[in-house]
Amino acid sequence: MTPTEFEDENENSSHFALERAAAASRSTWVSVAVNLCLSIAQICIGIYAKSQGLVADGIHSLTDLVADFVVLFASHHSKKDADENHPYGHQRFENAASFILGLLLLVVGAGMVWSAILKLESPESIAEVHSIALWMAGLALLAKECLFRYMLAIAKRIKSSMLIANAWHARSDAASSFVVGVGIIGNLAGYPILDPIAALIVGLMILKMGWGFAWDALHDLMDRAVDEIELSAIRETLLTTPGISGVHDLRTRKMGDMIIADVHIEVEASLTVEAGHTIAVDARRRVLERHRVLNLMTHIDPWRRPDLDHASASPSATPEKAG
Repeated sequence: MTPTEFEDENENSSHFALERAAAASRSTWVSVAVNLCLSIAQICIGIYAKSQGLVADGIHSLTDLVADFVVLFASHHSKKDADENHPYGHQRFENAASFILGLLLLVVGAGMVWSAILKLESPESIAEVHSIALWMAGLALLAKECLFRYMLAIAKRIKSSMLIANAWHARSDAASSFVVGVGIIGNLAGYPILDPIAALIVGLMILKMGWGFAWDALHDLMDRAVDEIELSAIRETLLTTPGISGVHDLRTRKMGDMIIADVHIEVEASLTVEAGHTIAVDARRRVLERHRVLNLMTHIDPWRRPDLDHASASPSATPEKAG
């Protein structure tokens, strides 16, 4: 690869990183505004209407604010260029952010479950809910579902697992608002115990989602490989590169939403070192262009045609003895 090609590649990579960071920042600030308004309204109306479910939902919205700022922090740092201490860049800030989001959901979910259980142990302490709580739950459901769809569309466009996690966090809020609404309806219909039951269900939903995010992010931080479909696609790109006769020991690991890979490629043994290097550079370029691979390290192995190996291994003809 010439110096000019290397500079162009780095420039394209930096431009894409900046574009992803800007999109993440915009969508997250929208989420901050929505969640701030909702959390204040839900908690205040929930206290006034004596709805534990609505207050729990408001607290859940508050956790979204913390999650949003975690995303903004990670997005700011993950776009930094590679340096001496981080030669592969800072993309793993996104994996760490997803892990923190998962832990946050686990803590909030556990607290909500515990609070709901305490209420269910003393059903006589459950108050009748005011009807305004139902209107607030409906408004929250609509706002959170719209926020989820907006954030998920952006996350898929820029292929950010961190933003996908944050979008599904918003969807968990929409689901929890639905459950809370059902609980409030039950309370208004003369079954007050349904309100803390709704809060309990919301807490369990959040626990499940938090575990999923934290577990996936932990595996990514431990260098988990990409799935077999993506691995096969990378292998196919390498095998269709002119001059490559075979591929083996293809290994991958996650780096944020990008991939670091290394592979052994087989080229004709009779080629010069320069020719083999040119093939390796071409293979790397094709992989970086077609896949979300941040860097590909190649090792060149010599390959000989089987028929030539057989011919070279055959014994030479025995010369006739002098008469």
